[in-house]
Amino acid sequence: MPFVADQRGAVAFELPAVFLFLMLAVLLPLADLAIAGFQYISARQALRAFGQSIQYSPPPDVASPSTWASTAIGKADPKYPISSLVLICGDGNAVCSSGNTANPKYYAYATNVTLAPMVLRPVLCAAGNCTYTLRYSEQFQ
Repeated sequence: MPFVADQRGAVAFELPAVFLFLMLAVLLPLADLAIAGFQYISARQALRAFGQSIQYSPPPDVASPSTWASTAIGKADPKYPISSLVLICGDGNAVCSSGNTANPKYYAYATNVTLAPMVLRPVLCAAGNCTYTLRYSEQFQ
């Protein structure tokens, strides 16, 4: 065994380089994805909760829901404000009006989610835009 060199300190010398590689190449991008996933799930759940809250108080008149809509939007989660609440009548995705009160009737609304990734900004933020719009609709009649 005289030709085998003593290698007892090799791992201690390589550990900082391996640790740095694992942190920058694996764990930080994984943390970005996890944070983005939690923000998406939270916003989606806020949309669903808003849908449930307005299921219990449908508009009295689908032809003119303006006062009802402003009251309903006030019930939304302040972290994920509802940007547009629309009542849709019929299968043609037409907005409800005095001339269009066909069944089925839907609520359609949206909110925005803004991501702040540390490492995956070029991947998650297309063209520098880190704000995504989540849309949701639910039948109420």
